[in-house]
Amino acid sequence: MTEQMTFGTLTIAFDERVLRPREWTSAQSDWAADLSLEAPSGPVLELCSGAGHIGLLSVALSGRSLVCVDASAVACDFARANAVAAGLADRVEVREGRLEDALAPGELVPVVIADPPWVPRQETGRYPEDPLTAIDGGNDGLDVARACLAVIDAHLAPGGSAVLQVGTTGQTDILRDEPCFAEGRLEMVEVRQEVRGVLARIDRAG
Repeated sequence: MTEQMTFGTLTIAFDERVLRPREWTSAQSDWAADLSLEAPSGPVLELCSGAGHIGLLSVALSGRSLVCVDASAVACDFARANAVAAGLADRVEVREGRLEDALAPGELVPVVIADPPWVPRQETGRYPEDPLTAIDGGNDGLDVARACLAVIDAHLAPGGSAVLQVGTTGQTDILRDEPCFAEGRLEMVEVRQEVRGVLARIDRAG
C-alpha cells in the first residue's frame, strides 16, 4: 500500500518495496542545495535515489535540474511520481540502471548526492522492515559507496562537489584510502555527524 510523508517542503510517496524516507536525511538535501549556489552550472546528480526525496528537496531549494539514478524500477517510478507531485517534473530526469552505466562517457555534473546502502551485511537483520537491497552495503557496508565514488571520480566537474552519506565516521576514514583520494583527484574536505549517519563533502579542484 502506498504511503505518504512530509519531507521538508515536499510530500513523498513510497511503499514497502523501497526504503522509507528518513526525515533526518533532509540535511543532505540542504547541504547539496547550499553547495549548488556556488557550483558550476548544470544538473544535480542523485545516485541511489530511491523515491527521489533527497534530490527533489535539494533542487526545490536550489532551482537546479535533477538526474536521479537507481537500479530499482519501483524506486524510479516513485521518483517520477514524486517529481510530478512536487511540480518539478520538467526539471527531473530519472534513469533506471546500474551506477556504472547511468552516465555517458565524458558527461559531467557539478553537484552529486549519493545515499548508498551502508549497513554492514552481518547487521542487516537489525532492520527487518527495510528492503534488503536498500540497506545491504556488503561486508564493511561500503561496497555501493565505492561504486558511487567511482561515478563521482569519473563525472564530477572541475569545481564541483558531492555529498556522500555513510553510516559512521569510521567508514569515511576507510574511504579516504580509496585511489580517488589517495591519488589526489578528489578531496574529502568535511565530514558531518548527523542524527543518524554521516555526511562527507567531496570536492574536485577547479
